[in-house]
Amino acid sequence: MAEFTVNARRFDPYKNFKFRVKWDNKYVAGISKVGMLKRTTEVVKHREGGDPSSSRKSPGRTEYDAITLERGVTHDLEFEQWANKVWSFGNGLGQESSLQDFRKDLIIEVYNEAGQLVLAYKVYRCWVSEYQALPDLDANANAVAIQHIKLENEGWERDTSVVEPSEPSFTTP
Repeated sequence: MAEFTVNARRFDPYKNFKFRVKWDNKYVAGISKVGMLKRTTEVVKHREGGDPSSSRKSPGRTEYDAITLERGVTHDLEFEQWANKVWSFGNGLGQESSLQDFRKDLIIEVYNEAGQLVLAYKVYRCWVSEYQALPDLDANANAVAIQHIKLENEGWERDTSVVEPSEPSFTTP
């Protein structure tokens, strides 16, 4: 396990607006929003016959919530191609899904205000359970068209090889 160094001068938490997502060893263009990483462990209540009327609690099954990725609609096909591996309309019987490679591991990277990598999370065995190619279209709106994918996953962990960088300092003459 990597050792953590602490930047004694940093008191501010990292911001949530500088990030990148990578799968298939390349960064995915244009992602503007990543849903939260959340896991929940069920509580198993039990008691022995001789215990008082209170219950004991222990951890049960752990579930990982789906992660949503959003980006503006462009000609880039990354979202659509991945979604089509789970279900592709119009393919012949038995060819609707690509069972061999519909799952991907991905990396979510967080950067500080200076653009330095500060955190990374590895997300395992993701697959697209929901794909929105186009949003509602409205001639009276003034907004960017956003597409999204919802990724089921089987767990994530922090990449402890990413250590806190030395932050730059500007000197005045």
